[in-house]
Amino acid sequence: MFQPGLCAKSKVQGIKKSAYVALQCGKQQRTVLMIRYYNLIRNLSNWWLYVAFKCGAVDVEPLVFRTRNGIVIQVPQRLLHTFKEIFMDECYVRDLDPHVPETPTIIDVGANVGYFSLFAVSRFANARIFSFEPLPSNFRLLDTHRRLNARWRLTCLEKAVAGHDGVITLSYNANDSFSTSATLRGTSGENQETIDVSCVTLQDVFEEFDLNTCDLLKMDCEGAEFDILYNCPSEYLRRVKRITMEVHADATPGHTIEALEEYLKDHGFVLRRRPVGMLWATRVG
Repeated sequence: MFQPGLCAKSKVQGIKKSAYVALQCGKQQRTVLMIRYYNLIRNLSNWWLYVAFKCGAVDVEPLVFRTRNGIVIQVPQRLLHTFKEIFMDECYVRDLDPHVPETPTIIDVGANVGYFSLFAVSRFANARIFSFEPLPSNFRLLDTHRRLNARWRLTCLEKAVAGHDGVITLSYNANDSFSTSATLRGTSGENQETIDVSCVTLQDVFEEFDLNTCDLLKMDCEGAEFDILYNCPSEYLRRVKRITMEVHADATPGHTIEALEEYLKDHGFVLRRRPVGMLWATRVG
């Protein structure tokens, strides 16, 4: 039998639940915002420039930021979101093992224009960093960052890291001034073009630069991470102490985050994962 009182009570309970969920979401959003601005102020000496830009008080291209230890960072407005992810959200180090040595060796695969490499130098002033970026448009700004920050040990290479050495073909949006999604996977679209680029393996990197240890391997290479890690000989993968990466899964067998986790566990890593596809691995023993 229809009971109006119960129906009204159910609606009230539903409204209360929705209000509670909205309140909790609001709290979470405020917390995230507070953390972002805390990191902004902590990481940058001229943090106020970002605030002024967001408020519409300045409109410059590019924005030029400086870290607390004097690193210069050029940020075209097109790349502001990428910059925010690294310097404000600190996406690559959020769940990373904190016990990174004070003078680490860092390999940055998919360096783009260098924001993570610069972030790493801002945290570890004596770090030795090898940044790999194959797309010419991205590499030009990456190399500009190297020249602007010549006092730090930043080595930039216009190459991809892959599962084999030689040449690979990347797809990218030709109309984009900077690409954050160039990929080995063939893509279709009105403005999609391909480019052949030089590539090396992780083994090549260790041998060319005589590296006994990689304290931190950062990877954001649009799906190439599977071939890179699966084809790295065990004796070289053992030299990697920590990995931070964004995983780009696809339908290829073995190209899921779960498969990659199992592979890394079998090779001596413990892992943490976030739902957005971020994966952190730390070698044990």
